[in-house]
Amino acid sequence: MANTLAVSDCLQPSLCINSEHPAVVALAQSLVEPGQSNLEKAIALYYWTRDQVRYNPYGLGTTAESLSASTTLEAGEGWCVPKAVLLAALCRAVGVPAAVGFADVRNHLTTERLRERMSTDLFYYHGYTSIYLNDKWVKATPAFNIELCEKFGLHPLEFNGLQDSLYHEFDTAGNKHMEYVRDRGEFVDVPFEEMMAVFREHYPGIFTDQDALDAASWEQDVQREVSGG
Repeated sequence: MANTLAVSDCLQPSLCINSEHPAVVALAQSLVEPGQSNLEKAIALYYWTRDQVRYNPYGLGTTAESLSASTTLEAGEGWCVPKAVLLAALCRAVGVPAAVGFADVRNHLTTERLRERMSTDLFYYHGYTSIYLNDKWVKATPAFNIELCEKFGLHPLEFNGLQDSLYHEFDTAGNKHMEYVRDRGEFVDVPFEEMMAVFREHYPGIFTDQDALDAASWEQDVQREVSGG
C-alpha cells in the first residue's frame, strides 16, 4: 500500500508521536551530529531505538497516551507499536519526516504465556516506522533489540536507510520465522481506536487478563522459552 501522506504533516508533533516533548527533543539532538544528512540521522536513531529500548509485548496499554513516545522513553521498554512511535518522534524532532505503519504478520517470536492469551500466532497491527529519505518512504522496524534476537536465534534487523527493513523472514537456522499477511497502511499518528477494536475482537484473553500480563516478566518467560524450561 503506497504511502500518500503529506511529508509536511510527518514533521509535526501528534498525540502519540509527541516529538515536541522536551525529553524526546533532548535525546534526539544528543544522538545526531551537526551537519549529518537525514539518512545518517535516521540510521543513528534507528539503532538507538532498536537496542536501547527493550522489546516487551506484555504491557499493551489501553490509552493512546500510553503509546506516546515520551511514555515509552520513560519506561525504557515497549512493544512494536510504541517503539515504532518513539523512532518516528525522534526523527521528527530532528527534522526527518516520519510516520507509523502497520501490517498483520505471523510471528513465532513469542512465549507460552502470550500464545495462551492471544490464542493465535497472528500479530495484528505489527508496527513499524516509515521514514522519508532521499525522496522516498523507507520502512524501518526497531522492535526487537539485539539481545532478544540473539536469545531467539534471529538475525537482528539492520537498517541502511535505502531499503525497507520490515520483518524477520527466517531465523538463523533458515527456518521460516515471520510471514507478512496484510498491509494496513501508514499514518501520521497511531489509528488507536481502530487498532484497539481489532485487538478486542481477536485477543479477548489479553483484555480480560491484562493484570496477569502486567505482573509477568517477559524476559524471564523468554529465558524459559529458549531453555525449554
